[in-house]
Amino acid sequence: MPSTTASTFNSRAICGKGLREHLNRQATADTIAHFRNQLSSTESFDAIRNLEANAAVRYFREWRDLPVAWPKADLKQIPAHWRLVGSRQSPLTGGPRLAVTPVHAILNYCFALLHAETRLAISALGLDPGLGLGLHTDTADRDSLAFDVLEPIRPRVEAWLLDWIAREPLRRVDFFETRTGNCRLMSQICSKLSGTAFTWGKLVAPWAENVARTLWTGAKSERSGNSALPTRLTQQRRSEAKGKVWINTVVPPKTDHLCRGCGKTITNESTDCADCAVGKATERLIGVASVGRIAARSPVARAKHGATRRRHAKSCSEWDASTQPAWLTSKVFSQQIQPLLGSIRTSEIRSRIGVSRWYAGRIRQGYLPHPRHWLTLAHMVGLDSKPA
Repeated sequence: MPSTTASTFNSRAICGKGLREHLNRQATADTIAHFRNQLSSTESFDAIRNLEANAAVRYFREWRDLPVAWPKADLKQIPAHWRLVGSRQSPLTGGPRLAVTPVHAILNYCFALLHAETRLAISALGLDPGLGLGLHTDTADRDSLAFDVLEPIRPRVEAWLLDWIAREPLRRVDFFETRTGNCRLMSQICSKLSGTAFTWGKLVAPWAENVARTLWTGAKSERSGNSALPTRLTQQRRSEAKGKVWINTVVPPKTDHLCRGCGKTITNESTDCADCAVGKATERLIGVASVGRIAARSPVARAKHGATRRRHAKSCSEWDASTQPAWLTSKVFSQQIQPLLGSIRTSEIRSRIGVSRWYAGRIRQGYLPHPRHWLTLAHMVGLDSKPA
């Protein structure tokens, strides 16, 4: 059937777009586009299958060396071959079945969900999912028509998965490896992935209706009366009857946002959970402190420190204690003025008495400054004369 044949190969063209947008693989995308251009001059299904297979091999070859992120706490338990997406061809079967890496295990599961939703959609339209009308010929115990119809949605599933592994880490507890090396999914991740089935069903619905419409139109001469096919899946005709423009808008399913340290589910606004954030912040502070110590010991920094110390020493030596009011004693400052400085901003203290931010902060915390600063600080807290 022409429509399903074109859509089957066109899915690889859509994948070529994904190579450009998600992986930045221009050369491979151009190669797949070249295969697609040869479709118009191809006359047999065998030749089309050959072109599609070559495009698929080149497409998934670009997936092979993509890194897969894992929480820091899981890294010691992760086999080396799980740290990359890996080959689409499993060494256990020579094909996609029995995947040996987590990403392809997820992809197989999502394709199984897509297949189930496609089979339900085709059955709801009164068609036999096992019909061989396109690239998938009649084969016993195979849903050939369903596999033809779901092809245009495969790139949407693959793009969603690529975006997922690019943004989020996977968790070791979601996978296990059999003695043969087959990577299997645990129940918790299967439950979450099953929640995406509704999305794939919504995406495949218009394609299933298009196939049904094509077959319906082809058998038009054998019927009489109303020849319009109901749109049970998309409700397109109902929307158009109400004067609305039907648009198949489907939001991609959301994935959990995980902590890069321990793998715990966190809010989208954070990058680490509270416990891991403390550890990373400590590491950053240690790094910054070491850089600060090196910078503080540089010749330029030492020269600035020396100039500052000379300036303060000169101010201390030139200060005349007789200019200080008699009532402004150390006891008055400690008991009447010092407690009120806690409500004054550090930056304001710094600018008024001409000291560093660090020194101003110590004054706020209770440090007794040089007497030449006492009167200015007394004015800052509103004490201009001898307290009662």
